[in-house]
Amino acid sequence: MRDTKEKIGMGNVTSVEREVVIKIKDIRKSFGENHVLNGFNMTLHKGENLVVMGKSGSGKSVMIKCLVGLMTPDSGYVEVLGKEISTLDQQHLDELRSDIGFLFQGSALYDSMTVRENLEFPMRRHKDKLGVIDDTKPLVLEALENVGLAHTMDLMPAELSGGMKRRVALARTLILKPKVILYDEPTSGLDPITSKEIIELMRSIQKKYGTSSLIITHDVDCARVISERMILLVDGINYAEGTYAELSASTDPKVEAFFKK
Repeated sequence: MRDTKEKIGMGNVTSVEREVVIKIKDIRKSFGENHVLNGFNMTLHKGENLVVMGKSGSGKSVMIKCLVGLMTPDSGYVEVLGKEISTLDQQHLDELRSDIGFLFQGSALYDSMTVRENLEFPMRRHKDKLGVIDDTKPLVLEALENVGLAHTMDLMPAELSGGMKRRVALARTLILKPKVILYDEPTSGLDPITSKEIIELMRSIQKKYGTSSLIITHDVDCARVISERMILLVDGINYAEGTYAELSASTDPKVEAFFKK
């Protein structure tokens, strides 16, 4: 197990020691002559909201797949919650994934299941973590109450709006009480008002559960509100890193391109 603490500083904030929950070191991944990741580095700290921004095809999805063990980098290493992904067999990888929540861009609800059944699905898959539960309703209700949708338990996904589906998907993520949540374009396809509601919900969940959040987004307003720190993924590397205020004030053309309206 590697050292899971390091000193960090941000702007004029005094450096403090915070626990590292995700560490990506110099990962590289190519597909033939297409070099997607070229030595990407990233650290996520306990309780932190970290935003990663990059253009389409910049390697964000590949990075996420390497992070959860769905893809193996050509070189470098990925460490999550003190465990190096490449050293885990399938059983231990599955156990680790139960501590990682994932909010998919399209919500990824099962259309043939009710809201309650969608939330019960991960509970059935991870019985070892949760133990024997005679009645799942209280846990489902708690998760839905956290996203303001307790009244939707018996509805089908087709009966929900886009914003409601995103909230239900977030409730499903919370049902296993993950230590880390990965958000993939959480406001994509939503109107401005609903996007603001989702962002505020993400903030309240982070405060309530103390989760560490990695947010992949193209939404500059989302990044401005939610991020404590940002990484700009350019040419397969962490090209620039800092707070929103620091990066948005940059005169580097590649950095400026992210913040132009």
